[in-house]
Amino acid sequence: MGTATTASHDVGHRPRRPFDVQRVREDFPILKEEIHGKPLVYLDNAATTQKPRQVIEAEQQFYLHDNSNIHRGVHELSERATQAYEDGREKVRRFLNARESREIIFVRGTTEAINLVAQTFGRERVGAGDEIVISAMEHHSNIVPWQILCQEKGARLRVAPINDRGELIWEEFLKLLGARTRLVAVTHVSNVLGTVNPVKAIVEAAHRLDIPVLLDGAQAAPHQPVDVQALDCDFYAFSGHKIYGPTGVGVLYGKANLLEAMPPYQGGGDMISSVTFEKTTYNTLPYKFEAGTPNVAGVVGLGAAIDYVCEIGLEWIAAYEQELLQDAIRKLEKVPGLTMIGAAREKAAVISFVLEGLHPHDVGTVLDQEGVAVRTGHHCAQPLMDRFQVPATTRASFALYNTHQEVDALVAGLHKVREVLG
Repeated sequence: MGTATTASHDVGHRPRRPFDVQRVREDFPILKEEIHGKPLVYLDNAATTQKPRQVIEAEQQFYLHDNSNIHRGVHELSERATQAYEDGREKVRRFLNARESREIIFVRGTTEAINLVAQTFGRERVGAGDEIVISAMEHHSNIVPWQILCQEKGARLRVAPINDRGELIWEEFLKLLGARTRLVAVTHVSNVLGTVNPVKAIVEAAHRLDIPVLLDGAQAAPHQPVDVQALDCDFYAFSGHKIYGPTGVGVLYGKANLLEAMPPYQGGGDMISSVTFEKTTYNTLPYKFEAGTPNVAGVVGLGAAIDYVCEIGLEWIAAYEQELLQDAIRKLEKVPGLTMIGAAREKAAVISFVLEGLHPHDVGTVLDQEGVAVRTGHHCAQPLMDRFQVPATTRASFALYNTHQEVDALVAGLHKVREVLG
C-alpha cells in the first residue's frame, strides 16, 4: 500500500506527520477516470466509497485460487475458503474491539443488520403499548423496520427532535426514555448532516433505565475509530461498501448474551445443528444468523478494506477529513445563494446544501458535466428534509482520497451552475 506507516487504532490518537493523500490516491484506480473529458472528482462517498487496488486484488485472488463453499468441507479449497472467511470475522472483531468473534454477524449491509435486530430481538421484546425511540435524523433503514415492527405489535415509534444546527435536543431525548421504552436505535453519524451524535452519552442514559441501544454506524465506521466495548452499545451495524470494501457485505455486532437469546432471522443451511421433520436445533453463534452460502469473497474484500484503513490509521483519516471539511465550509460560504443544511458542533465530512432558486437535481447534473460527482435528492431521509423544509439537497461527502484541489473544483463547478442556470 502507498502509505506504509502505521498508526494506532486507539481512540484519541492523533497523526504525527502530514497525511500523504497523493500516495493514497495511487491505490484507487478509478480516480484516474475522466468524466465528460474532465478528471473525476468523486464526492459521493456517503453513498459508497471507491475501492483500493488491495481490496480488488484480494477478492480477485480468492476467486482465482481459493473459491469454494465454506464450513464442513474436508477438501483443501473449502478449508482455505473457511479460513479466509473466519479470518475476516476476526479482523472485524479487532476493528470494532468486540469481546468475542462470535459477536460478529455477517450480513448484506447496515440495512439487513437493522432488519435482523427488528425481526428477532424486536419481535421477542416489543409488545402492545411499548415504545422504540429513534431520532429525527435517521436514514430510512433505521426508520422503516421499526415502523413495520410497531405496526405489527401495536407499539409506538417515538422520535427525538433535533435543533436548527442538526443536533439532538438532549433534554427532549431524555424525556422520551421511560418504562415502556424497549429499544433506542440512533445513527452514530448522520448521512445528510454529518452530525456526530453523542452516542456514548446516549448509551449511558438508556442503560440507566435498562434500555438496550442499537447504533447505525454506516457513516461512522469508515471515518473514525469505533470501540464497541468502550461505547457499551448493545448492537452496532455498518456496511462494507462505505469503508472501501465490496458491496453486498456488512456487519452486525451484538453482545453475545443478547444474540444467544434471539431467535434465528432466516432458516436454511449452516444455521442448524440438526434437522428432522419433527424438530430443528440451531447452530451456535455466529452461525445461527448466517443461513445459506454467505458472500465469502465479499468478506475477504471487507477484511482487506479493514486492513487498508487500519494500516493508514483511522485517526489520520479522521483528522485529514476534518481539514477537508473546514476548507469546504469556508469556501462554500462564499458561493452566492448557497445555504448549508446542518452546522453541528461535532460534524463529519458531509455537507448538504441548497442553491437559491435551483433544484438540486439540476445542480448535480451541471456538476457532473464538470466531472464532479455529488448526490442529490432526499438521501433516504425524507423526514429530515421535512424538518428543514426542503424537498431535497445537494450533498458533497469526503473520503481519505479527496483533496483540497477537489474542494476547489466543487466550488468552481457551483459557479458554473450559476452561469448555466442563472
